[in-house]
Amino acid sequence: MQGKRALAGILGLVLVLAAGAVHADSREQIESKSSVALTELRGFAPGLQRLLRKARAVLVFPDIVGMGFGTGGQYGEGALFIGDEAVAYYATTSSLHQLPEGAVRTARVILFMTDDALVSFRNTVSWQIGVHGEVDLVQAAGNTVRLARAEHPVLALGFSNLGLMPGVNLNGSTINRIAR
Repeated sequence: MQGKRALAGILGLVLVLAAGAVHADSREQIESKSSVALTELRGFAPGLQRLLRKARAVLVFPDIVGMGFGTGGQYGEGALFIGDEAVAYYATTSSLHQLPEGAVRTARVILFMTDDALVSFRNTVSWQIGVHGEVDLVQAAGNTVRLARAEHPVLALGFSNLGLMPGVNLNGSTINRIAR
């Protein structure tokens, strides 16, 4: 009986310690990570600078992590920037995608190029790419930026710690506003 109580006590302590180690990022942490990710992105593709300046808002998910339970998926938290100011915080979920070989993390950036696209996004609960908004992928290499169409209201790209990720599939990704 003493052994069972000791084991239960140890398991309880482990659960409490584990729960304390898992926590959501604060506003400041999300903003800082998002700003660092944008700086990193500009380093991978300097040609994106003009596109980033032209965007009405930029949504940055600096660290998309894989979740291995059940069928698996991905999750990340990020900030919506209008100009240089973070105005709201969001979480994204999607099906599990393969990391590029050697990559330890991935990030996603969504550019809202028109006021209408931004308003529609901000007014939609559980905004889903491919359902509530069609998103064109940006292809960039150095100073060369290629778009599928000359004008599109919503653009996106993905990158890892190794560089830009061509052909990232964002369809089905869901984005929700979070309280921070």
